[in-house]
Amino acid sequence: MGIKKVKPNTPGRRRATFDDFKDLTERHPEKRLLLAKKRRGGRNSQGKITVRHRGGGAKRQIRLIDFKRDKFNVEAKVATIEYDPNRGARLALLHYRDGEKRYIVAPADLKVGDLILSSQEAIEIKTGNALPLKFIPAGMPMNCVELEPGQGAKIARGAGNVVHVMGVEGKYAQLKMPSGEIRLVKKECLGTVGRVSNPDHRHISLGKAGRSRHLGIRPTVRGSAMNPVDHPHGGGEGNQSIGLIHPKTKWGKPALGVRTRRKQRSNRLIIKRRGKKRK
Repeated sequence: MGIKKVKPNTPGRRRATFDDFKDLTERHPEKRLLLAKKRRGGRNSQGKITVRHRGGGAKRQIRLIDFKRDKFNVEAKVATIEYDPNRGARLALLHYRDGEKRYIVAPADLKVGDLILSSQEAIEIKTGNALPLKFIPAGMPMNCVELEPGQGAKIARGAGNVVHVMGVEGKYAQLKMPSGEIRLVKKECLGTVGRVSNPDHRHISLGKAGRSRHLGIRPTVRGSAMNPVDHPHGGGEGNQSIGLIHPKTKWGKPALGVRTRRKQRSNRLIIKRRGKKRK
């Protein structure tokens, strides 16, 4: 993927950057692997808003993606590299030898015509192949890694993300996460060799509010611009400080830099926490 700029004819286009889509090989998705996506505007089954700033946006369809890679020892050929409106990464359409078609999250450097394989045994270490972590050499970049064997990929699925295998010892493999955290994962978990495609996705600048609305993101209002009844930061004439020692959320809970992770069963699997350790 490349990032392109346009002529600064308007203030919005002056700062906007766009994806050039040159890495795509097919414009139309596989119809049998599509589902209709029902938009709920951030509301739950009771009609209450549980996720704010959601609503509107362009219509989308869900691509059925194989996160489990459980079609073992059947070689697949990469037929196309496609766009997915629901994520930043590209998708690869696989044609298996038995005629089945599946989508996977495309690793970087995966090309049309490549032959890839998924196996629970030791196979060739090449981009796109999926195999257990116990067969991966130290320092190898991985993506779409499982947290539990057979559960399906949970780690490093976003555009440009990568996990590095630090080593395998005992029942676990040590992984360095995209956040910098180092944690233990069972060595039987599957992972895909390579990093996720489209690493430049994070550098795209929307440039204007309208592009956010196309993505289904509604406007966000500062708490200090609200009334006291609506937010702890609200109230006052003109521009005012929040009047609190620490900032709070709309519901009065601590915000910005406060640890929210409590005692978790998985704490024992974390060797090094991300970021600086606070007392």
